[in-house]
Amino acid sequence: MNEPMENLLKLQTLEFSGAGDETTAATIKALRARIPAQILVHYDRFRVRDKKGLAAANNQVCTGCHMRLPLGVIMTLRHGQDIQLCDSCGRYLYLAPETESVPVVATAKVAQPIRRQKKATATVDPVTMGGGLGPSAPVRPRVNPG
Repeated sequence: MNEPMENLLKLQTLEFSGAGDETTAATIKALRARIPAQILVHYDRFRVRDKKGLAAANNQVCTGCHMRLPLGVIMTLRHGQDIQLCDSCGRYLYLAPETESVPVVATAKVAQPIRRQKKATATVDPVTMGGGLGPSAPVRPRVNPG
């Protein structure tokens, strides 16, 4: 992570910690002096609304809005080439420190075999097909007189 983002993360941690003593205020002031003005203005827009301006990118998902991030954004963050914003919520993104995790083995339900019913084959009786009336009268073609 590059220096402005590290400073911004420290700033956010201090501002949301709730400590209001003089040393914290001095540290916040020193951190604000090290962050570029453009980044700080964007961060303060969130701070005014009591929202965090930074969000961790964890498993290719923004932890601020829980939306999936494009792979290009993740790769840029990994290489530390540029500062990235979430396209959905507008927060600054940083990569969450990877913790060693134990793979979770999901127990799958045993699938029951699908039982198919046999199709009923009905025999069609020509007498009952016409509604129980016998065979129909022959159809005569119409002739136009004229």
